[in-house]
Amino acid sequence: MASQDPAAGNFKPDCNIVVIGAGIIGIACALSLSRLGWRVLVLDKQEPGMGASYGNAGHMATEQVFPIADASILMRLPKMLMDPMGPLRLDWRHFPKALPWFAQLLWNLRPAPYQASVAGIRSLNEASLYAWHRLLDSVNGGHLLKKEGSFLIYEDERSREAIDVLESRLDAQQVAAEYWQGDAVRTIAPQLSKRIKGGLFFPETAHVVDPWQVVDTLTKAAKANGVRFQRDEVLTGKVDDRGVNLKMANSPAIRADKVLVACGAHSAPLTTALTGTRVPLDTERGYHLMLPREKERLPVAITSLERRFIMTPMDEGLRLAGTVEFAGLHRPPNMQRAWQLHRLSQGLFETDLDTADARPWMGFRPSLPDSLPIIDSAKDGKVLLAFGHHHLGLTQAAVTAELIANLAIQGDSPTSSTPHYQPDHKPYRLTRFSSYPSE
Repeated sequence: MASQDPAAGNFKPDCNIVVIGAGIIGIACALSLSRLGWRVLVLDKQEPGMGASYGNAGHMATEQVFPIADASILMRLPKMLMDPMGPLRLDWRHFPKALPWFAQLLWNLRPAPYQASVAGIRSLNEASLYAWHRLLDSVNGGHLLKKEGSFLIYEDERSREAIDVLESRLDAQQVAAEYWQGDAVRTIAPQLSKRIKGGLFFPETAHVVDPWQVVDTLTKAAKANGVRFQRDEVLTGKVDDRGVNLKMANSPAIRADKVLVACGAHSAPLTTALTGTRVPLDTERGYHLMLPREKERLPVAITSLERRFIMTPMDEGLRLAGTVEFAGLHRPPNMQRAWQLHRLSQGLFETDLDTADARPWMGFRPSLPDSLPIIDSAKDGKVLLAFGHHHLGLTQAAVTAELIANLAIQGDSPTSSTPHYQPDHKPYRLTRFSSYPSE
């Protein structure tokens, strides 16, 4: 571990950058940083990709440029508290702790901050697929991404108005969306029920054939490029004039020149310890149900407007996902919510989906009340931050890695390489939460 030169009295760091978090964002960042010449160590208490990255919906949701909630959330709050199977669920036991977060969310629904959130999400999403193509092509993983579009379908004629309104809003944001009649949708997905009246087709979206395989491919490339991995939990950290010191659960302290906090829903305590800023980070508990007998059911990802869930084809089957539960990090999962996804699918197809050998899952998605991630540099560049992407973590991972690489080389870069994506990162700064009250 860290060594000390008795003559000089100086610590020699274990590595240039420690990446805390081995999810899709942490791994993508670690690979990008190593390609700049940094010595990188990735820390996580789980194997790479075994957190939220393992179970995401697999949809590259570039069309989703609007925040996670709108003003209607106030009217839905009673049902959120009372209905344990609802598509948006708030556990009443978590409500007191979540109340400040929801207050911040409502504050951000005012016109100016809401539009700022839309602009920030759109900026990342517009660059996301290009960044993913660059990243996957660089590791011979282009086959893992299928850019074949996706659908948002509806069944009730009364929903046509909502579809038209959404299409107009997306057009105003320059998001490509095409209205298709039900028969046209069934030319692409013939097993869908005739009750499907139509929907929006999003040509600039994609899906991955296996989220975990994407992480694994990037992990192997990172290891081949010299990135080291260590399974351990970071308890806390401290920044001083020489770098960063991390206290570990099961091993000696680790010193580095810089640290990147990219541990998703678990990022808030470390961010506070390292920067002194408290962030209002909560977790969206996401569920999925994997159906291994349904590999051929759909060719592209399809979301139901009324039922509020998504179905994504993958190499190992059809993944049903998309419900949101606010219940914190510590309550046990309610796997009935995963099985509810199958009940939601009934009626969408001419024949019901086969649940034989189905596997339920739950994971934590990090969510900030303005629906924007934190992608920033603090403490004179010693602390880098990349978390809070809520349900867009997969979508925005590659472009986040390019942003983080750009922030890292603003200091003493060991190479002259320049990342591809260099927008204004103001919308994603940590300082937007500098006035957030302490507990």
